[in-house]
Amino acid sequence: MLKTSLDIQKIRRDFPILNREVNGKPLVYLDNAATSQTPQQVIDVIVDYYHGYNANIHRGVHTLSQEATDKYEEARIKIQKHFNASRAHEIIFTSGTTHGINLIANGFSSLIKKGDEVLVSAMEHHSNIVPWQMLCERTGAELKVIPMNEQGELLMDVYGDLLSDRTKLVFCNHISNALGTINPIEEIIEKAHNMGAAVLIDGAQAAPHLIADMQKLDVDFYTVSAHKMCGPTGVGIVYGKEEWLRKLPPYQGGGEMIAEVTFEKTTYADLPHKFEAGTPNICGGIAFGAALDYMNKIGFDAIAGYEQELLEYATSELLKIEGLKIYGTAQKKTSVISFNIEGIHPYDIGTILDKLGIAVRTGHHCAQPIMDFYKIPGTVRASFAFYNTKEEVDQLVEGVQRARNMLL
Repeated sequence: MLKTSLDIQKIRRDFPILNREVNGKPLVYLDNAATSQTPQQVIDVIVDYYHGYNANIHRGVHTLSQEATDKYEEARIKIQKHFNASRAHEIIFTSGTTHGINLIANGFSSLIKKGDEVLVSAMEHHSNIVPWQMLCERTGAELKVIPMNEQGELLMDVYGDLLSDRTKLVFCNHISNALGTINPIEEIIEKAHNMGAAVLIDGAQAAPHLIADMQKLDVDFYTVSAHKMCGPTGVGIVYGKEEWLRKLPPYQGGGEMIAEVTFEKTTYADLPHKFEAGTPNICGGIAFGAALDYMNKIGFDAIAGYEQELLEYATSELLKIEGLKIYGTAQKKTSVISFNIEGIHPYDIGTILDKLGIAVRTGHHCAQPIMDFYKIPGTVRASFAFYNTKEEVDQLVEGVQRARNMLL
């Protein structure tokens, strides 16, 4: 494999938090699937907003409001171009992926009825399961599950059998947060559309590693969180095809999303404001745009190539530890490794790693059905970003080996 051309040490200098210590040890941050770290370039944009032009948007005629509005809408256009959406108003700002999923699930309550079916995959995050259960409880529709195999891959032949003229919506993550599996969403979308069903893809785990092209995918909805791609928490987007966004009713009522209000009747604003009630996370939206600028400057192809190097190296080294098992061995996966050591609870491994300054995630990763499938309480999850190093992988492996020696 070709070695990366990225200057990793230069990139690491952009991230102030990587200089800190935890429990007297240099921080090794390997919990990027939960939240990535934020570069100084994005932090500066956040500080600049509050220092220079903090104001509410769209409704003010004064200079600060106009400046904030311009920056916020510029960020929307950056996001539109990054994901190749046809129109800027197909990008709806949200508080994150969960908000986006609930927005769509709520809207479909008026379009789905008893006897209809909603399909979800077996490897979904809880936020991609519960809203659809709630939708089915409200409407009488039935929730069906696309199963997976031991490698953590969806059974696509079964998916084809599950589809019918009763299928109204298909939901699937682009990449599994618990296993790292890259799902065949192109095939999922095409087969669903052939049956007349809409498709919503959770792109939260995919967006940090690759660029999803909305027009090429022909997906109906796609959700993303900024905090997984070098941006701040509390902001994200849902992309929706204009034709669908016009069909769905607003998710929330309030300021900004209205055209005219009387006590007799309210008419709603046009897209995207119809779905953006109240004062948004203005600074977060602007910083999201800055985070995309930062990652695009590095280049997503270079990021993906380097993270693949880290994944392959870490997989090889971890498997040298006696009794260690990796969950999620799909042929196509991203830089996430979920593992256990036979006879040791994952929480205990994670606790010892923390004492060594190594941040990993332990538990079911809000994907309890996956853990039930494997009949385990949870896993240790190490997730890598483009600012991690092979030296940090070595520290992880040494720490896991040390934990094994202590606990067995």
